[in-house]
Amino acid sequence: MTARVLVVDDIPANVKLLQARLSQEYFDVRGATNGLDALTVCDEEQCDIVLLDAMMPGMDGFEVCRRLKANPRTHHIPVVMVTALDQASDRVRGLECGADDFLTKPVSDIALVTRVKSLVRLKMLTDELRMRAATSRDLGIEDPFAEAARASGENGRILLVDDRLSSYDKLNRVLSRQHNVQVETQPQEALFRVADSDYDLIIVSLDLQDFDGLRLCSQLRSLERTRNVPVLIVVDPDDRARLMRGLDLGVNDYITRPVDPNELSARVTTQIKRRRYAERLRDNVQMSVTMAVTDSLTGLHNRRYMENHLGTLVTKSREKRRPLSLLVLDIDHFKAVNDTYGHDAGDEVLKEFAKRVRKSVRGLDLACRMGGEEFVIVMPETDIGVAVRVGERIRSAIAGDPFPIHGGTRAIQVTVSIGASTLASGTDDADALIKRADEALYNAKHTGRNRVSAQAA
Repeated sequence: MTARVLVVDDIPANVKLLQARLSQEYFDVRGATNGLDALTVCDEEQCDIVLLDAMMPGMDGFEVCRRLKANPRTHHIPVVMVTALDQASDRVRGLECGADDFLTKPVSDIALVTRVKSLVRLKMLTDELRMRAATSRDLGIEDPFAEAARASGENGRILLVDDRLSSYDKLNRVLSRQHNVQVETQPQEALFRVADSDYDLIIVSLDLQDFDGLRLCSQLRSLERTRNVPVLIVVDPDDRARLMRGLDLGVNDYITRPVDPNELSARVTTQIKRRRYAERLRDNVQMSVTMAVTDSLTGLHNRRYMENHLGTLVTKSREKRRPLSLLVLDIDHFKAVNDTYGHDAGDEVLKEFAKRVRKSVRGLDLACRMGGEEFVIVMPETDIGVAVRVGERIRSAIAGDPFPIHGGTRAIQVTVSIGASTLASGTDDADALIKRADEALYNAKHTGRNRVSAQAA
């Protein structure tokens, strides 16, 4: 695994020591000796992880961490405090500033490499989401990174897997002050619970009586539904081997016994915020995909989606030798609506038109707006006779009731002309299907409008 690591320490010898250790693992390591330089490097080079000394003159590590987490460009970069401070209050302060973990000097080589690899792996997943979400800016969506960075770490849904009353009772009392906590004392049942619920965090005790907690962590990481849910383990301080193994398996964070309540709350809040940050990016990506294939005015699929999807439907229909029909719809005299009542009224007509079309077709039919006042409906498993009847049903739905405009204060009559075609055998393709439907539409327009016409193959 390769990644860009920034080591920040006001003592150059400490920087060189960590650089040497990490370079042996083929990391690309940069150094900085003060907070301002660290902020500049992160903002310009987008490091994959920062190893940050807590105690530095001028701007200390806590302030550097706080600024990194406040900047949408660097908010997602993991920060590990490397410090001689070993008090729980110091760790809590760092976690509240946004630090992801602490390494205490002198740093163990195994702990250093394992923690860096674990956090870099998690960041790479976030980077993929950020790259996809960046396209949202071109679609006019609010800055996805600034919006995601506002994610809260409060009122989380937590599953606590622990079978010792003295242990889970204490943890539950601390966490229930801010979160909704559900306790599962049967580790085998935990997988069923997470499959049925949406948790923000799963806490697993490694001190389970008759079950290997690491095996549960491994299973959580292997399931699609829980792969992205953060996992925090509770571990004994002398159980370093299992802790390192857990981090290698993909565990997000840990806390050692005896558990400090403030540190537990801070670590849980950090993990929930990170989870929600990633979820908001995923939602943003989904919104981008939706916008790319959907007509924003009517909510129907757009031309791009239809052209891509129609080819697939034609291929499947020919392979299975099943019918496929297509309707092309054009609102009659739509230009007159815009010219007489204004473009706002025209938009109201298009929205109402799409609503009536959607109610007149099946769920498996593909309804699209091609642009302007022209629409297309693709109907799998439908022959030309049924297609004409569907077209007539749509025509009646459009002409049957006036269309409200100007916020419902007026109403106008609207009609539609429809051309129908069906897939022929042999080498017939999507272009030929659309062309015949267009010819049928032309015939409907020139024989009186407000009618359905079919074009034979």
